[in-house]
Amino acid sequence: MADNELTPEQEAAARAKEAEEQAALPYKWTQTIGDLDITCEVPGNLKSRDLNVEIKKTKLLVGVKGQEPIINGDLPHTIHVDESTWTLTSSPSGTKILELHLDKVNKMEWWAHVITTAPKIDVTKITPESSKLGDLDGETRGMVEKMMFDQRQKELGKPTSDEQKKLREKEERERKEGGGEEVPVASGGNGDGKEGGAAAAAEETPAA
Repeated sequence: MADNELTPEQEAAARAKEAEEQAALPYKWTQTIGDLDITCEVPGNLKSRDLNVEIKKTKLLVGVKGQEPIINGDLPHTIHVDESTWTLTSSPSGTKILELHLDKVNKMEWWAHVITTAPKIDVTKITPESSKLGDLDGETRGMVEKMMFDQRQKELGKPTSDEQKKLREKEERERKEGGGEEVPVASGGNGDGKEGGAAAAAEETPAA
């Protein structure tokens, strides 16, 4: 077992601690490889003008005017401000839901948290739904799957796909330098019988 590999008990404890930390946040959030969505529940009598929402390239402020912010801090990675939005909708319970959509600049990176002061999740445990992966084009899907494989390999202390490729190339060079070239196969005995048949036909042809 690798030194950094957790036992099943440690793994379960880590997952439980992570779930508890995320549940304690005053908001809920989900992400895909390309974007991130945040929801906050606010009193049902509030309108958009009562909220204070500032979405910047590396910062996020969300709250009700005159109150302590619900979210206020630096983003761990940059976002496209023009492609990021927020809306306020009513919920069946009588409250309202503030929904934020953040468009990631780096479409090949999982976020460990919404803001840098919030508790992190273990991004190596993220497994996108197959339906979500199926929505990606072939090249992007391949990059996402490669990234997930590399994260898992690093977690286990094993070589990433790029490191494995370099190792294979090194072994190939050493094999060739060591005189391991392939011996060419003699082409005299053609197994399809065409040459032999032509020669036999030539022998059977009577001289003019």
